Amino acid sequence: MTRQLFCILFVVLGLTACGTADRGSGSAGRGVSSTSRVPPGSRPAFHTVRNGETLYSIARRYGLSVKQLAAWNKLGDGTLIYVNQRLRLAPPGSAVSSSGTPQPAVEAPPRWQWPVSGEVLSRYGESPLTASGIQIGGRAGDPVRAAAAGQVVYSGSGLVGYGELLIIKHSDNWLTAYGYNQARLVAEGERVAAGQQIARMGEGPMPGGSKRRAMLHFEIRRIGQPLDPLTMLPAR
Repeated sequence: MTRQLFCILFVVLGLTACGTADRGSGSAGRGVSSTSRVPPGSRPAFHTVRNGETLYSIARRYGLSVKQLAAWNKLGDGTLIYVNQRLRLAPPGSAVSSSGTPQPAVEAPPRWQWPVSGEVLSRYGESPLTASGIQIGGRAGDPVRAAAAGQVVYSGSGLVGYGELLIIKHSDNWLTAYGYNQARLVAEGERVAAGQQIARMGEGPMPGGSKRRAMLHFEIRRIGQPLDPLTMLPAR
């Protein structure tokens, strides 16, 4: 789940896909990103992500690499960005960016709760499908609930392989992602409470890709970096 989580949520932190072998480009949101390039000498210190942009399109516009942008903004594998996120366009501490707003301090995580009650089907890192999260089983149509209070920053199906996807921003540092949904019940910009139903469970691919079953793909990210949800969720 890492390569295409490279592209759309490169509008919420750019999340992208996993069901297929090709998780390449995706679009962040529904708009069309600008392709005009900015001359190196006039590059600003920061760029605010707009609807339709991906990390790739932003890097291309400013003559930078995706790897550079991901590193300078502590985006981890670079798979998640979001609309209105402020990205630095130079290394931290450089003359270009020294006048900008510093990165927020890493605060303690929210008090997480399980988004669904089923068994864990595939653990973090066990397969390419869980390189950035876990798969939790259940029955199609089961309620999917917000793991903590926050704001929906992505609600859509633009990331190939994630199906109907939701991303919730809990603070400047913390995000959760919910993939393979049968239906999304909340819209972008909506604030949700911890434990509120946000979707109905759909089906996703099992490791190997030959079988599908009812499940939720779930991620927890800190400053863009995916973490093992099983080390963050409460013991059952």
